[in-house]
Amino acid sequence: MKYLPIFLACLALAGCQKTTKRVIAVVPKATSHFFWLSVQAGALAAGEEYGVQIEWNGAASETEYPRQIQIVDSFISRRVDGIALAPTERKALVGAVDRAAKAGIPLTIFDSGIDSENFMSFLATNNYEGGQMAGRALARLLNGNGKVAMVLHAPGSGSTMDRERGFEDVIKAEFPGITIVATQFGLSDRSKAMAATENILTAHPALDGLFASSEPSSMGASLALKSRSLGGKVHLVAFDSSDGMVDDLKAGVIAAMVVQDPYRMGHDAVKTIVDKLNGQTPPKRIDLSARVITKGDLDKMEVQRLLVPIVKK
Repeated sequence: MKYLPIFLACLALAGCQKTTKRVIAVVPKATSHFFWLSVQAGALAAGEEYGVQIEWNGAASETEYPRQIQIVDSFISRRVDGIALAPTERKALVGAVDRAAKAGIPLTIFDSGIDSENFMSFLATNNYEGGQMAGRALARLLNGNGKVAMVLHAPGSGSTMDRERGFEDVIKAEFPGITIVATQFGLSDRSKAMAATENILTAHPALDGLFASSEPSSMGASLALKSRSLGGKVHLVAFDSSDGMVDDLKAGVIAAMVVQDPYRMGHDAVKTIVDKLNGQTPPKRIDLSARVITKGDLDKMEVQRLLVPIVKK
């Protein structure tokens, strides 16, 4: 009995050390690009705001589907309180999403869609509309006439496929003087996107414009234009932003960018799960708007909020 006080003290200490915070897992498509770092900053800010613990884990690249499935399944096994997931591929992640639903874990899909209805909320930029914005921006630069090409992202990526479809649809419907002469995938890698753009420029030396549907595709396309001294001669409309892309916009290599709000996306994805855990019913779908910016917009306060790397503040 003389050890009982010590035993009780140890139990009390263990109880004090145990966290009572709810745990929300956030699984991005990848972890290397600036877009996802800004999503992470928004998610962490929401964690502090709502008193929940954020666990951030993602694959290194957006083509590692098996790794993303493994990460989601690990969180399901741990019985986290909620999961926010940006699926790398709209079909490959269906099984993992269905398993989370079967386990009773609230799950929000963000950024990119999935071929399942077993999620609580879907929160994303209206990517189809964003692609239309890009198409109209490029058409204005070309005065409605010319030959253009597309540097695509990766097969099966719902968000970028919607952008690409929006771009193609608006060009075909509204600008009969513009012809899309080539499309190639950058595969979420700026070096591969640069090579793809180089191939397009070689095959179509009279090209007038380019649309790149993601950050790595945009960076690769810009690098290819700079390597051939074609900045400002072939009009490039990019999607998303990074420090390098902003520099290229200032230099005139990129003519316009369609910009999302990844910080808000990460924040609000977490908020939907917190609301559910607190007994509320989040909307099934939440659409965020994109914005076209040009060099002349860079000094505007609302544009700076979107472009300044929050993760560096």
